[in-house]
Amino acid sequence: MTIAKQVDIRANIKKFFDLAFSGEPVIVPRKQNKNVVIISEEDFNAMEKARRNAAYLAMLDKSDRDLQEGRVVVKTMEELEAMAAE
Repeated sequence: MTIAKQVDIRANIKKFFDLAFSGEPVIVPRKQNKNVVIISEEDFNAMEKARRNAAYLAMLDKSDRDLQEGRVVVKTMEELEAMAAE
C-alpha cells in the first residue's frame, strides 16, 4: 500500500496508476478524513464480486433460517398455475 499526497499524484499520475495496476493500492489522504484509494479495475471488480457474493450468501442464510423456523408459504400446483395465469 502506498500513501501519496494529491500534489504528488498530479505530478506523477502515470507512476501511481501503474502502481495501482500492478496491484498496489494508492491511498490519497484528504481533509476531514475523506480519503480516496486508487485501485486497478481488476481489483475493483474482484471486490464488487466479493460484495455481491456476501450479499447473496446472507440472503441464503436468511432463507435457511426462515425455513428452519417454519416461516414458509405452501402452495399447491393448482394455486401456482392459477397465479401464473393471472
